[in-house]
Parts: sequence; structure tokens; C-alpha cells
Amino acid sequence: MRKNTKPTALAAATAALALGLTACGSASDPSSAASGGAADESKPLVVAASPSPHADILNFVKDKLAAKEGLKLEVKEFTDYVLPNTATEQGQVGANYFQHKPYLDDFNKKNGTHIVPVANVHLEPLGLYSKKVKAITDLRPGHTVAVPNDTTNEGRALQLLAANNLITLKEGVGTSAKLSDITDKKGLEFKELEAATVPRTLNDVDAAVINGNYALEAKLSPAKDALVLEKSEGNPYANFLAVKAGNEKDPRVEKLAKLLNSAEVRTFIEEKYQGSVTPAFGAPAS
Repeated sequence: MRKNTKPTALAAATAALALGLTACGSASDPSSAASGGAADESKPLVVAASPSPHADILNFVKDKLAAKEGLKLEVKEFTDYVLPNTATEQGQVGANYFQHKPYLDDFNKKNGTHIVPVANVHLEPLGLYSKKVKAITDLRPGHTVAVPNDTTNEGRALQLLAANNLITLKEGVGTSAKLSDITDKKGLEFKELEAATVPRTLNDVDAAVINGNYALEAKLSPAKDALVLEKSEGNPYANFLAVKAGNEKDPRVEKLAKLLNSAEVRTFIEEKYQGSVTPAFGAPAS
């Protein structure tokens, strides 16, 4: 996930997005999240999502499950981590599916937005990858490691490195850790990059910490290709369906949340991703 854009750049990007999404609903559209009126169930629920695995999972629901629930679903793909939330806040889309709670909390605080989680869907383990070394023990002083540059995922990346004894961090820094919180780099050098660009640096650095969705887009298999992966037990980074506060009871949102937590979606995730993406919800009641 990327750092928040400067206000002027963010405003320009949001304005451009608004032009591109005119046909999908706007703040004046009674079916949109920002209207304050009752949702029009005859109109599609437009959901902003990262391409993989988020859009893949949503398109499975759209193609295989939605019609039975009377849900019209439209999936809009985004390749950054800012516009899906601003579009949801402004009513240009009705929901989004791309992020975890630490990132959302940080985003809401910094941008004054009011996005809330609705239903956990999956976990993408963060991993350390390399095309130059075969094991973490092969990383040596002078080697360069690329990490995501946004607040939450940089801290998450540094915690992964610390858990595998590649660095030492100050006590108590948690997921907000920064490069300045490293007390022992063990000779490693670090390159901070926008999360989406990190996979493209694998030929230029010795190793890189890559978000699960971007690893999949880069044709990497987290379960097979990562030198190390986050543990799933007690992991706070489940990705979820989210809406602007006040729209949690939109019947279309409730239907989508139910479908995303269905046995069919659990099976789809398990079979398609083979452990590279894992369900983050309990087994549906029989």
C-alpha cells in the first residue's frame, strides 16, 4: 500500500476519477453511498477493488452467485490504495474491497474519511522474495532489501524481517515501525518504494518485501516462491469489504457480505490460491 498523496495531487486524482466514474453513480445518485437516501436495489452495487485476488473473488461472486440473491454487481479495478477509499467516501462507488484494518485506520485518521469494515474475506500473507538468493541466510551485509513505503505496510514489512532475525527493532514499535526504528540493520541497505512497484524491482535488489496481492499480479506464488511468509495465526491484516459509515445496511451490501462469506467463496479461495491467499472468515453454518 502506498503513502497518502499530497492534498493537491489527491484532489486532482479524485477529480479525474469522478469524471471516469460518471456512469457508475455520483453523490447525487440515490443509489450511491454518499446520497444519504435509500439505496436503489435495482441499480448495481459498484465495488472498487484491487485486481487480484480482490476483483477475482468479486467476479466469481458476480458470475456464479449474485443472480441467485438478486444482486447486481459491478467491479471497478484500481491499482493504487488511495482512490478506492476516496471514491467510496464521495459516493462514486458503493463499496470497496482491497485493504486491511491497520491501513484503513491510518487512512481515515489522515484524510478525515469515514470508511468502515463490513465483512472480513481473506488474508494475503506478506512475503520476502528474491531472484538472487535462495534463502534468508544468504542475505549478507551490503545487500539491498526493498520495502513498501506507506505507514502500515512498511511497519508490517519490518516486523517480518525482525521476526526472521534479519534486523532488530526498538521494543514496542509494533506495526508502525519505520526505518529509523531499526537498531541493528545487520549491514543491510533498504529501498522504500510504492507497494505496487516493489515486484518490478526484484531484478535490481537482492530481496523485496511484497504485498500478497501484488505478488500474485507479478505471477509469484507466495506459498512457493517466498523466502519467508507472515504467519496467519492471529494476523490483524485480513482484507475486508468496506463502505462509507451509514451504508452498512444497504441491502445490496448485506447480500454481497453474505456471499463473500459463503462456503462457495471459501472453496474458490482455497482451490484457486492453494494457500497463497486464505479465507479470513469462519466456516458458514450448515
